[in-house]
Amino acid sequence: MPGLENNLAVRRCLTFLTGLVECLCFAGAVFGWASLVYVLKTEGYFSNLCVNSTGVNSTQVLDCTGQDEQFSLVFTIASFMNNFLTLPSGFLFDRFGTTVSRIFGIFAYTTGTLTVAVSTPALSNLLFPALSFLAVGGILLLMTNMQVGNLFGSHRSTIITLYNGAFDSSSALFLVIKLLYESGVSLRASFFFLSGCSAIHLFRTFFLLPRHFIPYPLPDRYTYGITCGKLKAPSSEVVAKSNSESPAEETPLNKDAPVKQEKSFRECLLSWFFVWHLLWLSVIQLRHYMFIGTLYSMLHRLTAGEPTLVSQYINAFAITQLCGILCAPWNGLIMDRHKGKPRRPGESEQQADLRASVLSLFLTALQCLLFSVCASTSYLPLQYLTFILQVLNRSFLYGGNAAFISVAFPSCHFGKLYGLVMCLSALFSVMQYPCFALVNGVLGGDPLYVNIGLTVLSLMAFIHPFYVYQHCRSLTSQ
Repeated sequence: MPGLENNLAVRRCLTFLTGLVECLCFAGAVFGWASLVYVLKTEGYFSNLCVNSTGVNSTQVLDCTGQDEQFSLVFTIASFMNNFLTLPSGFLFDRFGTTVSRIFGIFAYTTGTLTVAVSTPALSNLLFPALSFLAVGGILLLMTNMQVGNLFGSHRSTIITLYNGAFDSSSALFLVIKLLYESGVSLRASFFFLSGCSAIHLFRTFFLLPRHFIPYPLPDRYTYGITCGKLKAPSSEVVAKSNSESPAEETPLNKDAPVKQEKSFRECLLSWFFVWHLLWLSVIQLRHYMFIGTLYSMLHRLTAGEPTLVSQYINAFAITQLCGILCAPWNGLIMDRHKGKPRRPGESEQQADLRASVLSLFLTALQCLLFSVCASTSYLPLQYLTFILQVLNRSFLYGGNAAFISVAFPSCHFGKLYGLVMCLSALFSVMQYPCFALVNGVLGGDPLYVNIGLTVLSLMAFIHPFYVYQHCRSLTSQ
């Protein structure tokens, strides 16, 4: 039936493209915080925390340290919620399926945009729930879209990587809002428009995504969404049979591997692989969150408060974030570079994947070290290089996180381990707020010592690739 096959192909392409747009334009907007802070400061949010103080030569200056601290706290809580709620979001998705999860995510995202739209400088505290709702809604949009890769078989990993890269690039949404604001479009109008875009998310939910899940491997002539009478959906018996067989189909095809090698969830949790991977993710993520949350105040200090220069560098940072979708697949190519090549004698596919992950983990840690050194340097033009290293490292970080968990642990524990590692790393990322308070308090606004401390801390990320490398060597020698 060529007509049926063509309709299925068109629907899958529409699902992929609209999902890419959804991740690129909405899901990770909260990480464009620096651009939004520029607008919020101009509007006067938390301006009551600015006080007059005596500067050099007894001149009166306006000290907005308290205002910067509140903005940092808003981002700290939002980024924490983004990671911490990945675990319950995963359970929600596993338990109730795509439609329920997306409706909840769309509700949270729309609530966040509407809350920003109705907020005023007098109601600045509304930013706390608003950004948190945006973060939670965005992660659910990403999570429900990653299953779209199942529709494309051999390109599954590439599409999942692209969606994660698009999630990173969507931080440029707040740059668009900033540019529109400078052109005369009010903050309220922009966020009301974003709220209206929820109709697009609802359309995709009911017409271009399944009610429950997209199975993998994909059954023949698999249909989903509302077919409008043109496509003949599989009978309930076929669907039930497909769903019941899918766990067996998703098990590894290596029949030589004994069942006893399958680790329990508790064994995975207590393994050194999990411990060092959690440390690797946590220290690198903390460095990124600290940088994003303090970017505006850092640029304000390096430019001596020159508004034009501050705006120029914030625009440059936001534009580089668009490159996340281009950088994300590179890590996948590094991870898959051994595919198609003969494996070492006695080496399994899982061991080859693990060995291939060493270079990815090492490069990610090295990028973080270089990025941290550049971010610690008080030389303004160098920050362009900092922006490039930051987006490259962030793209490698989250793609490498999911890839390593998928090759190092049994697939039956992937969802739980992925959600748990993101949840625990969120607890670690809360350290960014006391770091910011330390800079503004004891250190008198000079972040040098905190930056040095974070750079030294980032060296701990090299433990993970070294341990995996030693593990692979020990397997080879046996």
